Amino acid sequence: MFKADDYRLRLKSLSDTLSEAKYALDIDHLGAKLDELKKEQEDPAVWQDLEKCKKVGREISSVENKLDSYKRGETALADAYAFIDLIEEADDESLIPELENMIAVAEDDIEQMRLRALLRGKYDANNAILNLHSGAGGTEACDWTSMLYRMYTRYCERSGFKVTELDFEDGDEAGLKSVSFRVEGENAYGFLKAEKGVHRLVRISPFDSNKRRHTSFASLEVMPEVEDDNEIEIKDDDIRIDVYRSSGAGGQKVNKTETAIRITHFPTGIVVTCQNERSQLQNKEMAFQYLRAKLIERQIADREAADAELKGEIKKIEWGSQIRSYVFCPYTLVKDHRTGYENTNVQAVMDGDIQGFIIDYLKKTI
Repeated sequence: MFKADDYRLRLKSLSDTLSEAKYALDIDHLGAKLDELKKEQEDPAVWQDLEKCKKVGREISSVENKLDSYKRGETALADAYAFIDLIEEADDESLIPELENMIAVAEDDIEQMRLRALLRGKYDANNAILNLHSGAGGTEACDWTSMLYRMYTRYCERSGFKVTELDFEDGDEAGLKSVSFRVEGENAYGFLKAEKGVHRLVRISPFDSNKRRHTSFASLEVMPEVEDDNEIEIKDDDIRIDVYRSSGAGGQKVNKTETAIRITHFPTGIVVTCQNERSQLQNKEMAFQYLRAKLIERQIADREAADAELKGEIKKIEWGSQIRSYVFCPYTLVKDHRTGYENTNVQAVMDGDIQGFIIDYLKKTI
């Protein structure tokens, strides 16, 4: 028997979620904002400033995506409501599977709106720069770092983000001691900031001839890429720039010229390197972006620490304060210690299926 009212209740819940997202994203005023941005884009002065032109173009794309996402959700709901009426009038229960498909489409479209509504922080829409470091565990930890790098690149592929490797240091025997990479795409920082922290691996080590269980650690830094040079000041007297030959696997991959860049920021002691771009100029530009990202992230961390101190929530950051554990043996489980979110399909997680962890964290912290 077709229970139309039950289906309408499901759609009412989705409609409420869509309305909340509409308010959070200020959809009613985005049309006017889009008109202003398009008018600005037509200004000859903007076309003469390449960076400004790119920035306006990205803002237009972001606003259009939000409007399109809302319209898709609104249309999907209207179609589903109309189809319920059609099934009632035709008294044809064979159409119920098609209705279920329509509701699934509506749920997916509205979920995308809800995700956008979660990401309203100052830098959430920005690209991100990530830095993985191996911790305690020797070769096993270096291998764990390379496994996490693969996991994040797979996640980025799933999410439509572009990944560019900036710098790396190979492990002595296997894996990576560290790797830095840029993630380009709308809301890259907003999503990936949820992954910042220490990640713990428990497994039978392939590097142990006695097949013993090992525990290894790796930490992830996540920083927003900031394009506005005026947002954070970097004085010439506060930095030293070193140029050197980039490393490689040997043969043709070894760079015969000095294109790699290292920047040392004296006031903070921060050191950044970039060696994977084609030219010294490109490496220098990316290294400065990396430095700005680190300085911005330091400001964010200082503000968060101050807020936590006011609330009495100061916690020491150390290897024992991992955010997530990945257990391969004696059972399989990935568990986020901040939210309690779990997934027993370890292989799927290592293949980039981490959106559930990210969304659960964002829902509970924003």
